[in-house]
Amino acid sequence: MNNQNFRAGLVAIAGRPNAGKSTLLNALIGERLAITAPQPQTTRTSIQGVLTGPDYQIVFVDTPGIHKSDTLFNRRMMEIVRASLDGRDLVLFVVDTAKPIGPEDEQAASALTRAEKKLLVLNKIDRVSDKRLLLPLIEHYSKIVPFLEAVPVSARTGEGLAQLRELIIQNLPQSPALYPDDYLTDQPLRFIAAEIIRESILRTAREEVPHAVAVLIDQWEEKPNLTRIAATIHVERAGQKTILIGKSGQVLKKIGSEARLKIEELVGHKVFLSLFVKVRPKWREDPEFLDAIDWRAMSGKE
Repeated sequence: MNNQNFRAGLVAIAGRPNAGKSTLLNALIGERLAITAPQPQTTRTSIQGVLTGPDYQIVFVDTPGIHKSDTLFNRRMMEIVRASLDGRDLVLFVVDTAKPIGPEDEQAASALTRAEKKLLVLNKIDRVSDKRLLLPLIEHYSKIVPFLEAVPVSARTGEGLAQLRELIIQNLPQSPALYPDDYLTDQPLRFIAAEIIRESILRTAREEVPHAVAVLIDQWEEKPNLTRIAATIHVERAGQKTILIGKSGQVLKKIGSEARLKIEELVGHKVFLSLFVKVRPKWREDPEFLDAIDWRAMSGKE
């Protein structure tokens, strides 16, 4: 990769909760690096994904949705967003075109004023039958903050992603690659496994246990062709524990089975997964516990 025309840089993906940022990251990378679920604020920390081509390397940084900071947990997520936007070569502001613009969307766009280069990514266009409706959205957001360009895409179907990727590359600086060409993500395997378990919880429990769930890996034992994992699911109330376990443990078994299959795809061999549920009241206001579930805080990374 000694090509003098090689381009490389850091690209932050920002936007409101449920705009499709994580789905967009996965689609652009071609791998499932970030979990996705119908609930907003699924992403809780910045997730790095690296896409390397013959003459470019894009280091994507997916961020939590820009939202109101009403708990210590939410304030920490917003600190992550702000840190992820600083010093980036390009910011992708992702909006859900299927929803009307509200005050929260305008406030989220205003948070990008410090970023020098910004692209407006109009996501979920597969849900918009009349594409002329995109023009007022572009005009509205462009009045709040200047964007280099607006790109209509569907992260779900792949429409517009090739054009978006080309625009990203064009706006990166000429630079050598920042990582080896086989580098994919900075996430530790244990963190990815914990996120897979949390994704299975969100998709199984749906609205009944939205953001009161945290997953910690207690044990990770590697053996030839077998990984033994023990994890604890922390909830805030006894009623949430009852919901997650279910009658005769059926809900927890379903969560464990779905998560185990996905983790087996990740590690490439058989996994034995044990899940436990523990009530930890007000964990979202507990600084020590928040450090425990944030691998970046534990490892001293940004």
